[in-house]
Amino acid sequence: MQPSILAYRGSRYLWVSLAVCVAAIAAYAWHSPDEPPNGGTWLGLALGTLAAALILWLMSFGIRKRAYASNAGTVQGWLSAHIYLGASLLVVATLHAGFQVGWNVHTLAYALMWIVVVSGVFGVFVYVRYPQFLSSNRASQTTAQLLGDLADLDMRCLRVAGDMPAEFGEALRSNRDRTQLGGTAVALLAGHDRSRVVLPAGHAGGGGLSLRQVANPEQAAVLDWLGERLAASADGARSRKLQELLSLVGARRTLLGRLRRDAQLKAWLEIWLYVHVPLSFGLLAALLAHVLAVFIYW
Repeated sequence: MQPSILAYRGSRYLWVSLAVCVAAIAAYAWHSPDEPPNGGTWLGLALGTLAAALILWLMSFGIRKRAYASNAGTVQGWLSAHIYLGASLLVVATLHAGFQVGWNVHTLAYALMWIVVVSGVFGVFVYVRYPQFLSSNRASQTTAQLLGDLADLDMRCLRVAGDMPAEFGEALRSNRDRTQLGGTAVALLAGHDRSRVVLPAGHAGGGGLSLRQVANPEQAAVLDWLGERLAASADGARSRKLQELLSLVGARRTLLGRLRRDAQLKAWLEIWLYVHVPLSFGLLAALLAHVLAVFIYW
């Protein structure tokens, strides 16, 4: 979705939405019922009918966007109307209720409506803003190309480590294999790096090396380990190889940061739908219960 959706045909549906809101507010201000304003007055029923019709129409957008051969307007137009008329629902439904809430099915429908609309507004924000961040982060590359670059860096690291003691190859293979991209929904959304690495900790009994698995966010642990080996090196050839490895792992850190940011942005682009769509159906069920309760007990 591009920002042009919000300005579709001169922001036609923004003006329609504003007209609906102004008309509803004017009618509410003019209305003088004998009892406190509520959904049972003639205006309350009229606004309630309008709100219900809006909800049903808004739900139909899911059908329209999959009806590829439909002639019932463009999907862009439907989406623009979906955004603006969905926002106007907050005004219409609030005036329908006469600002009265309680612990009942009516307020449940009202609360679900707010959650659905607010999640939709958030969806508009991320779809307008985040694609720009995605494009900038990828620097004209696809995710597959970034992953290909990562695999190339890993091969180059192992090639350099192949001429060094075995501990370097083992550490860099562990770094490759224990790097995490993705993970839980919370880790994705927060951009957390839960990578780990197994590094030599010193000599164990019997002449072998003792190993330890440590957290390796942003490649920090393996970079520190390589830096310590470089500081302790008195061999010129090995020092040069260590400097090359530090450069390659540093480039790997930068690339992993871009991949992790890419996954984070895509997660934010999708997560709101896991709230918006299921709760839309919950709202539909609550709306049905609300209408039935009104007709049974009114």
